[in-house]
Amino acid sequence: MSIGTAIVITSGKGGTGKTSTAAGVASCLAAMGKRVLCLDADVGLRNLDLTLGMTEQAMMSFADVILGRCPLERAAVEHPTVKNLFLLTAPAALPEGVDEAGMAALMDQIRAQFDYCIIDCPAGVDAGFRLATCAADRALLVSNADYAALRDGLTAVYHLQRRDIPIHLVVNRVRPRLLRKLRLNIDDAMDDTGLPLLGVIPEDELVPLSAARGVPVITAGNRGAAVAYYHIARRLTGERVRLMRI
Repeated sequence: MSIGTAIVITSGKGGTGKTSTAAGVASCLAAMGKRVLCLDADVGLRNLDLTLGMTEQAMMSFADVILGRCPLERAAVEHPTVKNLFLLTAPAALPEGVDEAGMAALMDQIRAQFDYCIIDCPAGVDAGFRLATCAADRALLVSNADYAALRDGLTAVYHLQRRDIPIHLVVNRVRPRLLRKLRLNIDDAMDDTGLPLLGVIPEDELVPLSAARGVPVITAGNRGAAVAYYHIARRLTGERVRLMRI
């Protein structure tokens, strides 16, 4: 029996598009026939259910599973329109008794039942970050191409490297005119973080519009960010895919 892969999506600061990237990549993996669980680990600021359009379905949290209040099979709810896509939401507050050992045990259950677990990590490197990353197999650092976002991302990179978690860079919300004006480019982002590049996602108005409507962006269009998410998903499965031109 194959064992699934847990991939944590992180960033050094808020506002980089981490949650939309998690939702987009997870949706694409599911559309490729993979059984995928989205795990919202952003306790207190949970938004993954909104981005996926699953607010009405998300009832039980990962804390309920860890504490034995609900089995994983019942807590993980399937997306109403995207086959193979499931969500396990975060609690409004972290209850006593939920720790890294419990999260690691939960992740073992998830790996046994899903091909991929996409973990939406809280921004920063506090206790929530440590809980979200403690049992991850891989990490994607989502950053914008500005110096502030990249510098903040380096702190997350440092902590992930101490856990020996392989990390790739995803540069999000890329606007070519702005990059030229600021004399920045994707090579600068790679040099600043020291990470291999997994994907580049263009600025796309369909991303916030889809989130506001409660539908995955891949169901709203087949261009821009949706194509970038699909390319990233294919690379995660081992395919060789050229970076899209922006």
